[in-house]
Amino acid sequence: MEFSDNTSPARAVSPRKRGPVELRRAQAGSPQSDAYLLDTQDQTHFTHTDPWRVMRIQSEFVEGFGSLSELGPAVSVFGSARSLPGSAYYKLGEEVGRLLAVEGLAVITGGGPGSMEAANKGAVEADGVSVGLGIELPFETGLNDWVDLGINFRYFFVRKTMFVKYAQGFIVLPGGFGTMDELFEAMTLVQTQKVTSFPIVLIGTAFWTPLLDWVRNTLLAEGMVSAKDLELIHVVDDPAEAVRLIIADSAGHLSP
Repeated sequence: MEFSDNTSPARAVSPRKRGPVELRRAQAGSPQSDAYLLDTQDQTHFTHTDPWRVMRIQSEFVEGFGSLSELGPAVSVFGSARSLPGSAYYKLGEEVGRLLAVEGLAVITGGGPGSMEAANKGAVEADGVSVGLGIELPFETGLNDWVDLGINFRYFFVRKTMFVKYAQGFIVLPGGFGTMDELFEAMTLVQTQKVTSFPIVLIGTAFWTPLLDWVRNTLLAEGMVSAKDLELIHVVDDPAEAVRLIIADSAGHLSP
């Protein structure tokens, strides 16, 4: 196979390997990995490349797995970061955290303010284990003061893995987009059998009923979900009933 004259510079570079990758023609002329490592120019550039991000992602998984592997039975509690101390939703979170701790269950939240702080506070005041899994956000200032075991993550998907991997159920308080994201992801994981024996309980019938009506009247009516999918969640008003359902539906996985 002949190349035109304007390709001769690329043809002059011998093929070479970069680990499992084979480079030919123009690609073979790229700098070697050692050159990137030892080059003193633009030393911060590599920290913004995808290979470096993979290492960061790996380190977050390792840190999360190592920190939570001996946590024991736990329940993830989700809710709004905007619930104010003393408000009805905040008090609801405190009671949920307290009741879970009384049952010997660790409480995992997103570690932020509002309902997350309330659940962590309730767990601590009942001598339970209080966990916060934080995330870099432009409008939050780190883990709340009631977190005893806290991990801050860069990546949402790593954090979400920890919420599911180390909890045997979800309790969901009223919240916004973040709470909805966590709720529907949990429902999807159960629906697709990625996780089993994973109860999901929503607290606040007045808050959740309009959403569930839309699911029934639109998604179910148009065949986007099945009637069985609606059985994935419970809706209650009483925190004690929520904890009871979590324990009952966990099929023994929450035994301390």
